[in-house]
Amino acid sequence: MDELRAWLIALRTPGLGPGGLRERLDAAGGDIAILLAGLRRHSAPLGELARAWLYQPDETQLATDLAWLARPGHRLLRCTEADFPSQLENIPQPPAALFVAGDASLLLYPQVAIVGARRASAAGLAHARAFARELALAGFAITSGMADGIDGAAHTAALEVGAATLAVIGTGPDRVYPRKHHALARRIAGSGALISEFPPGTAARADHFPRRNRIISGLSLGTLVIEAGLRSGSLITARLAGEQGREVFALPGSIHNPLARGCHRLIRDGARLVEGAAEIVETLAPAARMLGGELAARLQSDSGSEAVLPGSVEGADGIETPASRRLMAELGHDPATLDELVERTGQSAAVLSSTLLMLELEARVESLPGNRYQRLPPGAGDG
Repeated sequence: MDELRAWLIALRTPGLGPGGLRERLDAAGGDIAILLAGLRRHSAPLGELARAWLYQPDETQLATDLAWLARPGHRLLRCTEADFPSQLENIPQPPAALFVAGDASLLLYPQVAIVGARRASAAGLAHARAFARELALAGFAITSGMADGIDGAAHTAALEVGAATLAVIGTGPDRVYPRKHHALARRIAGSGALISEFPPGTAARADHFPRRNRIISGLSLGTLVIEAGLRSGSLITARLAGEQGREVFALPGSIHNPLARGCHRLIRDGARLVEGAAEIVETLAPAARMLGGELAARLQSDSGSEAVLPGSVEGADGIETPASRRLMAELGHDPATLDELVERTGQSAAVLSSTLLMLELEARVESLPGNRYQRLPPGAGDG
């Protein structure tokens, strides 16, 4: 059986879920065909719906999935693949696979999640745009859920400065919710990434959004909450971030603003009170640098190139890897796009993206609008 088809059958099996799929996949040595054969032999614990599906899957649904995946820029990113984001491996109930529209390598990039109220105030939306712009220009990808309000403002601001933004959605990858965000979804897929663990055709359901929130927080080094009521779904994302060992940031507001109460509760419970993006950058920079170096080394190793773990080579300008040395040699002194750097270095976009962020945080490279990069003179980041 075709491996991709086997994965789609497994992902759509009723009652299995990501935890069950991963557990059985480990038992099968990572072989999806062996897993599927085992499921068919021992389908009773999953129930009659699963048994019926495993022995006679709906070919129309599978054809829909395969047709979506056949389109350019669409991919099923599986947990058995080398570029599946390591950030998701250590969270409760990690996804077994993700449907991605856009640049899947961005999932490896150090990210900050920005979430908040759907019915945000004008001030809240302005804060979301300002924080997203500054964090994006500092080198972080902006991750959110493409909901109305704070989410949409954060995505839009990142796009406006030519930065990477990722949207984790609670529907199938071919659906847009809310409907008003069709244009935004196209922009994100065109220069960022749309991500879903739900197969094509899956409609919006209330229980899908808490599930997707664990992926938003899991992908990100930290989560910033801007305006949230006491029953806001953003508080779920923040709680999950804390449980996953990620940083949680909250923006304070007026005591008379109901949308500030969720943020104030987070601060009382231990979230970091922030007033500017620089505080977030300072807190997350060491973890981002480490992640960027680890990813560059891991991806080089997977591609067969010599890899040196971060910290094992300490140069005059900071931590060096073979990827960073090659990139600095090829970058020159004029701005270059990521595509040009891929061509010059022969390295993948995933390796280059993680390496570029590491160099940005060391003030050796500057990101420019239009997905361009330029090296900085020595000492440019001092003071």
